[in-house]
Amino acid sequence: MMKRLLALFLALMLAGPLAAPVMAQNGPLRLTITDGVIEPLPFALPVFQAETAGSEQMAAQISQVVADDLVNTALFRQIPASAFISQHSSFAQSVSYADWRAINAQALITGAVSVSGNQVVVKFRLYDVFSGTEMGDGLQFVGSVDGWRRMAHKVADTVYTRITGEGAYFDSRVVFVSESGPKGDRQKRLAIMDYDGANIQYLTDSAALVLAPRFSPTGDRVLYTSFESGFPRINVLDVANVGRQQITTAPGEMSFSPRFSRDGRQVIYSLSNGGNTDIWRTDLATGQNTRLTSAPSIETAPSFSPDGSQIVFESDRSGSPQLYIMSADGGEARRISFGDGRYGTPVWSPRGDLIAFTKQNAGRFHIGVVRTDGSEERLLTSSFLDEGPTWAPNGRVIMFFRETQGASGAPSLYSVDISGRNLRQVATPSFASDPSWGPLQR
Repeated sequence: MMKRLLALFLALMLAGPLAAPVMAQNGPLRLTITDGVIEPLPFALPVFQAETAGSEQMAAQISQVVADDLVNTALFRQIPASAFISQHSSFAQSVSYADWRAINAQALITGAVSVSGNQVVVKFRLYDVFSGTEMGDGLQFVGSVDGWRRMAHKVADTVYTRITGEGAYFDSRVVFVSESGPKGDRQKRLAIMDYDGANIQYLTDSAALVLAPRFSPTGDRVLYTSFESGFPRINVLDVANVGRQQITTAPGEMSFSPRFSRDGRQVIYSLSNGGNTDIWRTDLATGQNTRLTSAPSIETAPSFSPDGSQIVFESDRSGSPQLYIMSADGGEARRISFGDGRYGTPVWSPRGDLIAFTKQNAGRFHIGVVRTDGSEERLLTSSFLDEGPTWAPNGRVIMFFRETQGASGAPSLYSVDISGRNLRQVATPSFASDPSWGPLQR
């Protein structure tokens, strides 16, 4: 019941604001939506039990990350422990559903943590309080002490998917450009972090300007543009070994805006030569280069469809930057953006149904989404400068960067639901731009 009702809510939310409440007609659970706003689903999460001596702190930390993941979606509300009637003192303890119903908990999450040497074991169960049943089977995750946050994200992902029917996305990473220093002398280097801003690692130093990192479909490599040679060149970086491969271009040519194909074997990008900018494709194994466009205009920011058969890109062939779709092998392109303003940086949703983009109109920047046929355009954000959308692995959330107005020009990362709700800043230790959301970790 819980899964069916929340799935209904998500479908309704995507349809746009509602003029009247929508309620569940059967069963004790109820979700009320007024003008597109939902009361978050209340859940209880007693601190996970420490099953081995000395694991109390880790159990508390894992519990907190699980709760934060769920609450930050804006679909869930955590009931404070001070309201609990039942005290859950053992993972094997039976659930007193009446006590949890009394405080209006609709979902109950229980768990336990044990630590042995460098190994951590996390197990949990999820209960539908009003029906008095367990939702699915309990699960157990095993990992290293250093990887405890990943196990917390995996627990939260399982809870999220069981209740909403949506795909998981918490156990994922984001690569971005970390920036420091004054605007006129900004130092930039590539960094990688958990989706929520934790566990930051730096992949390059600030010796050369770097731009537009892009994760591979498997999350083991990163494409980016470097000015190390004085001209923009595309590099492929192995995340684990920090080894580089450069895509070869002729002297004087500039290459930028790269993205991987869906199988990770090819790269599409823009190449500028002799005043013309076109989209090219390179096979990483053979080094073979293929030109995909040849219009006397600027073609840039290509992105593959999930099945790899089509490419969406930005072009000013109609007089101003607009969005176009063509076959992955090139050929005729069809325009899909027809609103006022300038469109750019398109990226295809992992689901295949939407394309996210940046729009500039009337002195404002927006992150928006549109159907692949150009219909149902929706603007999700508006500010002085919003740019560079990237999709969560489940196609439900978009991350981008926002720059403040003024001399500092400080960029920060933000995320927003595809409904346009739940706009949140992603915490980073310094300025941050150009995010690319990677796949679920393996």
